[in-house]
Amino acid sequence: MANLVIKDLKKEYPTRGEPLEILKGIDLELSSGDNLAIIGPSGSGKSTLLNVLGTLDHPTSGSYTLNDTDPFSLDEDELAAFRNANIGFIFQEHHLLPQLSVLENVLIPTMANGKPAAADVARAEELIQRVGLADRSHHRPAELSGGERERVAVARSLICSPSLVLADEPTGNLDHRNAQQIGELLLEIQDAESMALIVVTHSRDLADMLGRKLEINDGRLSSATV
Repeated sequence: MANLVIKDLKKEYPTRGEPLEILKGIDLELSSGDNLAIIGPSGSGKSTLLNVLGTLDHPTSGSYTLNDTDPFSLDEDELAAFRNANIGFIFQEHHLLPQLSVLENVLIPTMANGKPAAADVARAEELIQRVGLADRSHHRPAELSGGERERVAVARSLICSPSLVLADEPTGNLDHRNAQQIGELLLEIQDAESMALIVVTHSRDLADMLGRKLEINDGRLSSATV
């Protein structure tokens, strides 16, 4: 049974004239353990789709359910709590807080309701070890390489055991060797955690590593041609 079900999802923005259509009817289903690469040129709607998938932006129309819940039917506080518990984010620019250690950065999503519990700290330490940074847990981001910072972002995205992880160009700022390692790490952890993974990327090499590839062009999803 699919965890993520999207039907005829559309997103448009008002202008002085006709509305600007960005997403023109997206259909997508994804189950636990599935992984998907979404590729496409700049301006094709990738970022808009990612924002809607992450519940950071509301669709204009269509339906979206994740784990049998329509997140857009929730009020603002409920939506924030749902997002934190169910969706993990990995950003190209990491968005790590420079004044915090690796461990503290990984724990950030658990702080929504106050101080992290002992179980949260234990899971953060486990994830840091799994991404190969056990000896860096008390370092700050400025003391890490680009590849190491991306590994921290991977660990942080998993701290709340989400059912869906969204990765936005996770290898975009990395050299080939580090990009390959991050891609392999994502798939290894995704398999171990049995989550659904969607990667939005310009990298054909990364896209080829995933089980399924779709292309977005002019606001519509279709099977990737290459």
